[in-house]
Amino acid sequence: MALSKDLSSFGLDIVGRVEASVLEPVPFDHVYLDAVFSHETCDRLLDHLPEIGRYRELRHREAIRSDGRSARRKFYLFPEHIAFLPPAQRALWLEVSRVLRSPALQDAFKRKFRRALEARFSRPIERLTFYPVPMLLRDLGGYRIGIHGDSVSKAITVQLYLPRDESQARLGTRFHEGRDGEAARRIKTLAFRPATGYAFPVVYHATWHSVAPTSDSDGERNSLMLTYYVQNGTFDRLAERAKRLWVFFAYAMRR
Repeated sequence: MALSKDLSSFGLDIVGRVEASVLEPVPFDHVYLDAVFSHETCDRLLDHLPEIGRYRELRHREAIRSDGRSARRKFYLFPEHIAFLPPAQRALWLEVSRVLRSPALQDAFKRKFRRALEARFSRPIERLTFYPVPMLLRDLGGYRIGIHGDSVSKAITVQLYLPRDESQARLGTRFHEGRDGEAARRIKTLAFRPATGYAFPVVYHATWHSVAPTSDSDGERNSLMLTYYVQNGTFDRLAERAKRLWVFFAYAMRR
């Protein structure tokens, strides 16, 4: 019953926090989300994380450790992946998945980032729909990623932090005014604190961000990542769904 009660307001909490958040323009449009959900809900999520063997490696050059494995692992929060989890985990993550993929949450982010999205796509947000891809991330010691901008296939990037306490606050994502020189050294760090997170609309050659190197002593860095992918036409819509089918097929074969 307690689990059901915690999750009953999960979606409303996130939508409400997005709507109440302050749009920060420096170094680019973004919001820092505080108290996205209760600490009790945060603990529930952490207590029900899938075992690490169920995560896939998210491979990029800077995340590869000395043993050749990636320090970043991902678990897609689509129903077909969640179906493989034990019953208690399955019930929780199905509800989380439903909330993260909901039109209500997407609409809240679109309204918050109306200015940047309408400027990028030259269309009112009412005519824009994006494809939400939620996943769990688990970063191990040795993870890092340098200053980069997200692919233009993405419209909005959201990350919700899931540390157990305040001890990992310094491990938050860093925003930069530029990729090189003095602009790259002007940094805003979004503290990695329980039940917090950030979101920004992706703008080419503007939304520069990074994560400082972590070590084994920092512990695991758990978070929820929600990416809204561009759907400009039939090809984009089919491509995202085909990718989802392929990812599931690969995952199912591993299981």
